[in-house]
Amino acid sequence: MLNRTDSVQAVDLGLTWDNAFERLGEGFFTRLAPLPLRGEAYWVARSAAMARELGLADDWWQVQGALPAVSGGQPLAGSAPLASVYGGHQFGAWAGQLGDGRAILLGEVRTTGGGSQELQLKGSGLTPYSRMGDGRAVLRSSIREFLCSEAMHALGVPTTRALCVAGSDEPVRRERLETAAVVLRAAPSFIRFGHFEHFCHSGRHEALRTLADFVIARFYPDCRDASNPYAALLGAVTQRTAALLAQWQALGFMHGVMNTDNMSILGLTIDYGPFQFMDGFDPARICNHSDHLGRYAYQRQPEIAHWNLFALGQALLPLIRQPDAALAVLQPFPALFSAELDRRMALKLGLPQASDGSRQLVQALLDLLTRERTDWTIFWRRLARQVAGDLRQPVTDLFHDRAAIDRLLLQYQELLAQSNRAQTADLMLKTNPGLVLRNHLAEQAITLARQHDFSMVQSLHDALQRPFDEQPEHADWCNFPPDWASQIQISCSS
Repeated sequence: MLNRTDSVQAVDLGLTWDNAFERLGEGFFTRLAPLPLRGEAYWVARSAAMARELGLADDWWQVQGALPAVSGGQPLAGSAPLASVYGGHQFGAWAGQLGDGRAILLGEVRTTGGGSQELQLKGSGLTPYSRMGDGRAVLRSSIREFLCSEAMHALGVPTTRALCVAGSDEPVRRERLETAAVVLRAAPSFIRFGHFEHFCHSGRHEALRTLADFVIARFYPDCRDASNPYAALLGAVTQRTAALLAQWQALGFMHGVMNTDNMSILGLTIDYGPFQFMDGFDPARICNHSDHLGRYAYQRQPEIAHWNLFALGQALLPLIRQPDAALAVLQPFPALFSAELDRRMALKLGLPQASDGSRQLVQALLDLLTRERTDWTIFWRRLARQVAGDLRQPVTDLFHDRAAIDRLLLQYQELLAQSNRAQTADLMLKTNPGLVLRNHLAEQAITLARQHDFSMVQSLHDALQRPFDEQPEHADWCNFPPDWASQIQISCSS
């Protein structure tokens, strides 16, 4: 291990560590301690919900050494820091060996619910896998990841989590000079498709088997008794990924950089960079201005997920051994995705299950929303409120073509004819959020944070924990984005 903090006393936050990934052996990682931020570290934001899940005391952040510990300056007692190696396809091309280039896995801790979470410091300095990078994360990207991962969890989307963000005035060069930050994020596992690709492409098939057996034993135990456990693993990951993509599409969420090294083997949303929640609905929307060919446009996300699963299948083929068996579990993806998206769109209409009528209505609504670039979140929330009897902000006011929306609303009323109105409204209000993390909100919080005013970061985080509640105190955050929001450019450096 490169012992960058050996002379510093470890900080005990009362966490119970296990560190199962470490037991895979040295071929899977490099032991490496975090590199402390240069300059005095300071708190940017914390998630009380994540702290409770980890069993931390309410005042954990006031423990002596807590701030240095979550910013890389002091070791956490019980942790076993390391950087893992993986590979991946980036923008469709094989990129070779990658790895944790700016992240350090501290280890795995037990949670209050009986599960476990791996804790990782992102932005904690150079590793053997940094390639041309500097190993740092900037304040901007750390705030975005912290806010969005916790917001997605509150929306019910499988995701990595975040405990806190710490910053410093250490300069970091991106498109312009920025300052450094570290986000402490959490997940049951940070293993990606790219981990399997690395061991396959490097010909290390026994290590590939060790990794697959580890994932099956820990996260997919039902696969162990299958006639072909590794094909069963691929099938299970396919199902989870299809369900995740349906949730993204239903929320109007764009990941922005769906490389295979950014795809979780557990079907989690991982590596928040140039993400965006849709404003005016545009299926061809590209949220990453580094994506010059539109590979990761909103409407292409399901297709790309399927492509990535084929890359995972190729990586697992030395274990599956039967190409037909791999194809058999990959081919259902489009049908799985479509069925789950149909179900989620029906729920947005307040219907417990999809039908031919709901599918036809959804398609007609999508066509109209596309023509008029109607705000995705506001449209669905207004429709929910209207069904609930709130007519203060009519849905029809969102459209120029009143005749078209009137026809569709009439069709919708006919579809609801046999439904219980109160139950329908309740389901819609619990399905269609009023508040999501739009780019302009994150940008406003980041602008203040650059002036060492972190109040909006924390307030926005707290509000995003209640996305389905009416929040009149934050009415502006639930309103239309300002004109300048369309000029925000988010890149892979974000």
